[in-house]
Amino acid sequence: MRIAIVTNSMAGNGKAIRLSLKIQRLLNNIKIDSQIFRETEWGKAIYQFDQAWIVGGDGTLNYFVNQFNDIKKPLSLFDGGTGNDFYALLYKKMSVENQIQYVLQSTPKPIDVGKCNDQFFINGVGVGFEGAVVKSLLNTKKFNGKTSFFIHILKHIFFYKERTFYIQSGDHSVEDKYLMISVANGKRYGGGFYVAPLAMPNDGVLDIILVKKLSVLKRLWFLPTIEKGKHLSLSFIEYFQSNKIKIFSKGTSIQAHVDGEYLEGKELVIEILPSHLHFIY
Repeated sequence: MRIAIVTNSMAGNGKAIRLSLKIQRLLNNIKIDSQIFRETEWGKAIYQFDQAWIVGGDGTLNYFVNQFNDIKKPLSLFDGGTGNDFYALLYKKMSVENQIQYVLQSTPKPIDVGKCNDQFFINGVGVGFEGAVVKSLLNTKKFNGKTSFFIHILKHIFFYKERTFYIQSGDHSVEDKYLMISVANGKRYGGGFYVAPLAMPNDGVLDIILVKKLSVLKRLWFLPTIEKGKHLSLSFIEYFQSNKIKIFSKGTSIQAHVDGEYLEGKELVIEILPSHLHFIY
């Protein structure tokens, strides 16, 4: 057994590299060979290992999925970032020691991967309001969990203006002004916002949540409801599932994020790739 420990030394303000070194020490204690790969060392050598353990947050995972989207080795994810939504989905809260034992004794299971234009994602794509929030986060200091996301959400609640979006998905075709459009593979992102509470990362479909135009007062009132994932039955929410969706808007480019990474485009084509990767969880 040889394990590639794939990490980003900047993730979690240094937390990821410290955790990587701890994981390597623990593996050494049980006579398992491992090698740490920092972000500047990621390459084809990782394919030669039996497993790849990713140490970081959702940003590190997104970078890994886009660089190694064809990898067939069993994967695991360790809590080493500021945003750890996918980690929480797979492992909830587990000590490093327990997770190592659990991963070494468990069987890999398939996980779906999403694709937005040419970018791959694990958690989801946020269009409109969410995209504007992530754009404002660029080049700012990130705090643990949802703190950074929440601060910038509050700023945009007062000033963001809804746009008209055209949405096509199979026989489902709509045109309306939407505050935000969430296309999710996992239940949560943004450091703990349950945007798609019914989503499962292994069901072969995307969960799509459309939030219609809202006044500032209603945005403030319903934000905690959306954060807790209690919003799907609200009158201004449209919810459905699909394996492919196309989103476009006349005029300026669409603001969006793909697993927290900012993206602009005239048109977004988002689809699910069922059972594309295998995680040990």
